[in-house]
Amino acid sequence: MKRAEQTRTTDTAGAAPRKTLVEQKTDLETEALWHEYKNDPTPESREKLILHYSPLVKYVAGRVSSGLPPSVEFADLVSYGVFGLLDAIDKYDPERGIKFETYAIARVKGAIIDELRADDWVPRSIRFKAREIERAYMALEGDLRRIPTDEEVADKMGMSLEDYLSLLNKLSVMSLVALDELWTVSGDRLDKITLADMVEDVKVKDPSQTFELEEMKDIIAEAINRLPERERIVVALYYYEGLNMREIGEVLGVTESRVCQMHTKAILRLRARLGATLGVA
Repeated sequence: MKRAEQTRTTDTAGAAPRKTLVEQKTDLETEALWHEYKNDPTPESREKLILHYSPLVKYVAGRVSSGLPPSVEFADLVSYGVFGLLDAIDKYDPERGIKFETYAIARVKGAIIDELRADDWVPRSIRFKAREIERAYMALEGDLRRIPTDEEVADKMGMSLEDYLSLLNKLSVMSLVALDELWTVSGDRLDKITLADMVEDVKVKDPSQTFELEEMKDIIAEAINRLPERERIVVALYYYEGLNMREIGEVLGVTESRVCQMHTKAILRLRARLGATLGVA
């Protein structure tokens, strides 16, 4: 018993415990893999390193996926990360004394993020501007106690009216959203919902779901009713009457581009108001 206790202690007080025999063996095997690859960089020796460090890619992909909507496949993240691992293996220099895992994690994560950005049809700068407009709407409505004008929103954002209207045209592509996009709702628990969860299933009549759906309809209806009249008309004609932007323009006597601007403003106002009401992030 005493001998076993002495085995588990360190040689000096406060020093790190010794590595186990299994850990020492793993380190030696890893060192041998690197020695083999650096001295004879064949496809076989490279493949051995890839297989050895493949769990690292899944680890990084798992960390990245935690902040992404479920529409992004985990397998895709892993495949993106493999390219980062390959790059790390090719460029890693054991002589520099840097642990490979530390070096590779940054490469793998960078490769995943680069591919995600490449797949996003909306530039990050445009998404950032959309959030800025939503915040401007919320701030101005709170200060003015009314719906702000285009001029007031543009002034709040520090841009000219012409630049603001041009930005709205660019933001029109963001009105497309995936039904399985995950939203976080604040409350006692951080529940996860999707837009698809809010679509009525006519085959199922659950009392609690019916109540929640009716409550959601009331909230959305109130938010729509608080839109400026012409934006409210655009929403009604587009989503309830099924008219396209050109047809709505003919009804209102404006250009299709102007209809797109009004539609974008309506969507941003609704997102800002629903976000404030529901605590949706």
